[in-house]
Amino acid sequence: MIIKQLESMNQSKFNVVTFGEVLWDILPSGAVPGGAPMNVAYHLKQLGQHPTIITRIGNDEMGLSLKKYFSDLSVNTDYFQLDNQFETGKVFAKLMPDNEVSYDIVSPSAWDFISCDEQLIDLVKQSDYFIYGSLASRSAMSKKTLFQLIENTSVKILDLNLRKPHYDKQILDELIQTATILKLNESELEFITGWFSNYSGIEERVKVIADRFGIEHIVVTLGGDGAYMWMNNQSWWHKGYKVKVEDTVGSGDAFLAGLIHQLIKKATPNEMLDFACKIGAFVATQKGACTQINVELIIKIQELIP
Repeated sequence: MIIKQLESMNQSKFNVVTFGEVLWDILPSGAVPGGAPMNVAYHLKQLGQHPTIITRIGNDEMGLSLKKYFSDLSVNTDYFQLDNQFETGKVFAKLMPDNEVSYDIVSPSAWDFISCDEQLIDLVKQSDYFIYGSLASRSAMSKKTLFQLIENTSVKILDLNLRKPHYDKQILDELIQTATILKLNESELEFITGWFSNYSGIEERVKVIADRFGIEHIVVTLGGDGAYMWMNNQSWWHKGYKVKVEDTVGSGDAFLAGLIHQLIKKATPNEMLDFACKIGAFVATQKGACTQINVELIIKIQELIP
């Protein structure tokens, strides 16, 4: 009986908690569920982890359908707050000729008003990893809640995710100081380090961030050119996988989910980067962010290379 109770307690624990925006991406082809916190949690769930999301949706048709959509996919939605004043978030996404995406993010949205309580504090205290981005700090209320939760977590993973005009230098500086692990792309790396250095190389820029902010684990995604990782005072590179790109929506989120999945498995740095690059490349071959993951095909990603 005691063993069964302990097993039940372990099953109810969420080992990863994500925080921030959950919304609808309005693409030229139609509306699809999105938001970095949800994308990461979705892929972690498919990889066998036990994530949940702290967010806020409008008490409207789009919000309730969004919640049902992810519940049907067995992604936990117990911490979706309902807002009776502000609508569920929407982003109008435009696919560019270079396969990149531009975003028009509606403001304000329900996820700008995530509130904190003891239940959420207990939730993050019991988790192993807490993932958050810079976008959810664009409003005073969600930012306040985020920093309250950060104070009660151990491993803090910041996915920078810069979207103009929804950030400023002071807030970004505060966020980066909180991170245990920092993930950003090459342009974000150049932007951040441009504040205080004139280094040009990726490795030099990463080291100056590590020294300035005391971060021991930094990952830089390089699109189709793979990724770079600074970990344990060592540099690790991966050249990535050249695939036929459908769109890049959510590929960075899939990369992060793959990296965390490998981190939880205590994989080597090379194994972490390889799997993360594989899952990011796989999602880029699919439409939208929340594509169904085929782990066997991801492992054999070469079969998707034209």
